[in-house]
Amino acid sequence: MSSNQYNLLLAHRELMSVSIRHYVKELFYQQYQKNFIFGEHHLKICDALDKVIRGETKKLIINIAPRYGKTELCVKMFISYGLALNPRAKFIHLSYSSNLVMDNSVCTKDLVANEYYKHVFGSRLTPGRNSKCRWDTNEGGGVYATSTLGQITGFSAGVVDEEQDEHYIEKYYPETNYGSKFGGAIVIDDPIKPEDALNENAREAVNRRFETTIRNRVNSRNTPIVIIMQRVHEHDLCGYLMEKEPGEWTVLSLPCLVEENGEERALWPFKHTVDELHKLRDVNDFVFETQYQQNPTPIEGFMYPSFRTYDSLPIEEPGKTQRKNYTDTADTGSDSLCSICYIETETGIFVTDVLYTKRSMEYTEPETARMLNLNDTEVAIIESNNGGRGFARNVESNLRKLGNFKTKITTFTQGANKQVRIFSHSAEVCNMVYFPVNWERKWPEFARDMKAFRKEGRNAHDDAPDCVTGMVEKHRSKNKKKGVEVF
Repeated sequence: MSSNQYNLLLAHRELMSVSIRHYVKELFYQQYQKNFIFGEHHLKICDALDKVIRGETKKLIINIAPRYGKTELCVKMFISYGLALNPRAKFIHLSYSSNLVMDNSVCTKDLVANEYYKHVFGSRLTPGRNSKCRWDTNEGGGVYATSTLGQITGFSAGVVDEEQDEHYIEKYYPETNYGSKFGGAIVIDDPIKPEDALNENAREAVNRRFETTIRNRVNSRNTPIVIIMQRVHEHDLCGYLMEKEPGEWTVLSLPCLVEENGEERALWPFKHTVDELHKLRDVNDFVFETQYQQNPTPIEGFMYPSFRTYDSLPIEEPGKTQRKNYTDTADTGSDSLCSICYIETETGIFVTDVLYTKRSMEYTEPETARMLNLNDTEVAIIESNNGGRGFARNVESNLRKLGNFKTKITTFTQGANKQVRIFSHSAEVCNMVYFPVNWERKWPEFARDMKAFRKEGRNAHDDAPDCVTGMVEKHRSKNKKKGVEVF
């Protein structure tokens, strides 16, 4: 090997030692003769895996939809990269399907056997080891692959801490800082089949297996565990671990439909556009929220089983209809302001506009005024709790600046228990409140919190149901004064 060739070899090693993303870019092209199409989620995944390599993260969960490159990146590339850094590294790779895990193992081995890989990192594979489920390196590392519920006893991941010494690194990489103390990992890719998500016995079998067998198959407390999966249920392995060990797992959740400041964009337009994602949601909302949005919700136990929609607004009759607004200001920094404009009729409430945001009063006060003005609101009812009275004064001032002297602002103090109110009026919300047919697309965050609200248990986001409940309460109160019973 000439001096120039040797220096080029060192340069390649050094570049790929910086980050797994450089490794993926080079090896993917060398193996498949095409470029790896990086999306923003791939870069985030690479950053997370780099922290595992550096020993900064010991427990990592990556939640992402199927067919978004998770297996290629987090299994095949990650394991082969770990063996490039350290041929002593030992990996256990698990998945719900034995066929899938064997295919992943073979593809990873093919990467390590690639001529470019061997040229840059040296030969790694032990001759004569051709098993799909197990193969070794010439330094004692390797991969063992099986199904989540398969045989694991007798195999382990990582290296004993004492084995990772400076003399070993100097032996293999004397001219560079390329050597790594990373010693391998347990890599779990989709531990449960999506079709088994609603089978409690199947879910619990995987969770028990993790506790009784998988968790302790490490050679060191420093050996990381990486779980990559689409969410399939609130009590899947990820949900179980986050509940059992809160704060111990680093979680990278990557929903396909990203919401920023009320606007939607696709996580990876190369795979799905916003319109395509909307169509997936329309086909099956539960599957979309769980597997594509990484937001598992119980299929049973929702507060609102369904919502009514309308194609066109009712004809407004003087004395029988009124354009109104109900606003609930944010109680704390984690709450959302919810302001809803609607047409109130004797038999139903037709929502026309929604402002639902966590942004500050500097934004919400003028935006609420603009929405009230745009919707020709006659009466705006604003809860005066927690600064609501001052908010109401400022909204009214902004309305007058817009030349609106018609909208009447009223305030009141809400003293009843929020959860009890929401539960008590849930049937009326389902029967009386009508949303426009495309309301999930117009107000995605608002729709998400309405649809995900549960009858029991802790609800992290209750601002939307609370505000809609307030609309129904005011409507009921108005009709009771007229002697009209509301069902």
